[in-house]
Amino acid sequence: MRGHLENIYRLGLKELISLRYDVVLVVLIVYFFTYAVYAPARGTQMDLINASVAVVDEDRSPLSRRLQDALLPPYFLPPAAISVAQIDAAMDHGLYTFVIDIPPRFQADIEKGRRPTIQVIVDATAMIQAGSGANHIQNVIQQEIADFLSLPAASAVQVVTRSRFNPNRESPWFVAVMQVLNNITLLAIFLSGAALIREREHGTIEHLLVMPLAPAEIMLAKIWANGLVVVVAASLSLRLMVQGVLQVPIAGSLPLFVVGEVIYLFSATSLGIFLATLARSMPQFALLAMPVFIVMNLLSGSNTPFDSMPMPVQRIMMFSPSTHFVSLAQAILFRDAGFAVVWKEFLATAATGAVFFTAALLRFRRTVSELQG
Repeated sequence: MRGHLENIYRLGLKELISLRYDVVLVVLIVYFFTYAVYAPARGTQMDLINASVAVVDEDRSPLSRRLQDALLPPYFLPPAAISVAQIDAAMDHGLYTFVIDIPPRFQADIEKGRRPTIQVIVDATAMIQAGSGANHIQNVIQQEIADFLSLPAASAVQVVTRSRFNPNRESPWFVAVMQVLNNITLLAIFLSGAALIREREHGTIEHLLVMPLAPAEIMLAKIWANGLVVVVAASLSLRLMVQGVLQVPIAGSLPLFVVGEVIYLFSATSLGIFLATLARSMPQFALLAMPVFIVMNLLSGSNTPFDSMPMPVQRIMMFSPSTHFVSLAQAILFRDAGFAVVWKEFLATAATGAVFFTAALLRFRRTVSELQG
């Protein structure tokens, strides 16, 4: 047993030394956990800001002007005045995200207790702004009409909204952490797979095969070495980039997250090795691994809520370790969950890791037999 552990340890050191001299991979690791985290967090805007809006004022009353004045920055750009005949052309050319059509005699109908209709035309190709902006415009109109008539905005029920874990609903808080999680998956798959492909392309795999080494020892060495690189890089990214540069608070325990990350890396690196055994060259491996990563990324819950996906997709993705990793990471980092809350995700991640490792080992042994034959 001691001899096996020593072999795994020394082979892992060899992997780290090889990675050290692979300048391209080192640069990619630094890039993915620095700029690739910073740029989406600062550049991706999920909140309503500077939305373009036009108003068709067919009433020209004090109330209609009051509604226009209520469309304030930074949520909206200064409203543009257009006519009814200009609506279709303006929307076809994408000049405005929102067009508000205030009908004639709007104020008079309001004062007489009638319920006139305001038409809000939305360009839904601006998907993020379209959803939140339409709700914001509706709230603005209701509030301004209520103030104009000196009535409470909600006469029967008052709704008070309190946001937990992200009180101001700042999108960089979510995007920054999710970028780190996505990059963990990407690098874990590509680093472990590239390590095996590099051995084959450089001819060093034959050197390993003539040594008294078991295929499991070679695999475990690649798993712990590449996993260690990702753990260190991701931890530094959370501390320096997410918490330091982006000023995103981490609510939970980083050591508990690292434990979950280590378990997940066992799954992801095993998957990377499995995919590498199916490819003959680095380009083939990249073409094979990229679709797998995209599916794991898009359907894991890191970009869209997992509960909003179709039920068949949810059932299939329960077999993916990324789904459980994203769930435990969000619970720990955002909601300060302890082990008593996330232990099921830990167990599911470990179970999928065991499956991937077994599949990769069987495939790797077959590859070794083909090379020896």
